[in-house]
Amino acid sequence: MSRNRYYLSITDLAHARGADPRFAYAGAGPNDFAAALQAALREEGLFARWRAAQPDPDAVDAGLAAVDPGAEVSAKVADLRTDVELLTRLPMSVVRHRLYLLIGPGWQLRDMRAA
Repeated sequence: MSRNRYYLSITDLAHARGADPRFAYAGAGPNDFAAALQAALREEGLFARWRAAQPDPDAVDAGLAAVDPGAEVSAKVADLRTDVELLTRLPMSVVRHRLYLLIGPGWQLRDMRAA
């Protein structure tokens, strides 16, 4: 699978949180968020905890369990938002799921390019 570069923006990182506090981002800034998202994409921990909390863990789509040990995430404040650059082999469906667990709907995909 080829690598893609995703460009995201978060309008208000200080208040961006997933709906369930057990999985939500709890950091303080762009570097904390980049580290949290990178770990969520590289390791199975966040997904495994979320899956175990589902009423029927065996019914969860196995495709969402994918990880990319080489995923790279950087984030910085730009104007009044946080810009995030993500390089990964994971499909957008997996990236989207991890983002929703961490920060809910408070993000926007601005661009995507083959890396």
